[in-house]
Amino acid sequence: MIAIVDYGFGNVRSLMNALDFCGAEAEITRDPDDFDAADRIMLPGVGAFGDAIKAIRDLGLERPLNQQVLENRKPVFGICLGMQLFAKTSTEHGEHTGLGWIDSTITRIRPNADLKVPQVGWNELQISGAEWLFQGLPAKKNDVYFVHSYHMICNDPADLVATTNHGGPVAAAISRGNLTATQFHPEKSQDNGLQILQNWLDHDFDA
Repeated sequence: MIAIVDYGFGNVRSLMNALDFCGAEAEITRDPDDFDAADRIMLPGVGAFGDAIKAIRDLGLERPLNQQVLENRKPVFGICLGMQLFAKTSTEHGEHTGLGWIDSTITRIRPNADLKVPQVGWNELQISGAEWLFQGLPAKKNDVYFVHSYHMICNDPADLVATTNHGGPVAAAISRGNLTATQFHPEKSQDNGLQILQNWLDHDFDA
């Protein structure tokens, strides 16, 4: 069973529909007992970093999530704002402390061309690692769907496994051990997104 963390941010129903299409059993929950019973955890999110991390802490979810992810090494997948919450800090509307699972900072996208922020729409991926996550994607037209103004700067370059170009490189996906996350929305990325979700569901993290 996949536990989708319900902390009040993001359209979790579209993610449920995508997982159902992949044949995965999923439950939207904020019950720590469900996190414990689940095989894997997903942390989606849309909105502002500060409000989101406050909600997680106010609901008492940070400690049980840390237990499952850091102590039990349970696979977790972050999506969009969910990926950003993996970071140590964020500069979105002030300074905020994140979950700290990835040594990184969230900062505003600053394109070196006449491009708008937020980045909204379909962009191709430049893949540099975690080939298992992108297995089955076409060599060209591997576009996925982005909606964001901030992105992750990883202090360890090995954590960053895919970027996209928006007037310069923008973090698109990270992977470290049991931690996986995408800045784009796989549940809104049609066949490419469904393939990425299926790859994560099929991956043996104990291997």
